[in-house]
Amino acid sequence: MTIAQQLKIKEFPFKIRDNQGNEVYWEDSNGYWSKREYDNQGNEVYREDSKGYWAKWEYDDQGNEVYWEDSNGVIIDNRPQQNCEGKIIEVDGKKYKLELLK
Repeated sequence: MTIAQQLKIKEFPFKIRDNQGNEVYWEDSNGYWSKREYDNQGNEVYREDSKGYWAKWEYDDQGNEVYWEDSNGVIIDNRPQQNCEGKIIEVDGKKYKLELLK
């Protein structure tokens, strides 16, 4: 049972917004719904719908989208790659310094 059905809503589309005005839930008269989540900057970070589709996003400190993935298996990853050069790891009690091989 959907939220609108539980609340016996008769006017559609039915929408719920958070305190920042972001739409977190949407439903039509046919029972199709979608829900969304946002980060502290108001960027959409997750979406899911009643048909099983979902997507998620990540953003850098400037609000630029750097990662996107969805339930169809599509991934767009523009996150900065970390360089482990010079980092120390420990294996079986012995410490090793990593070196980047080119």
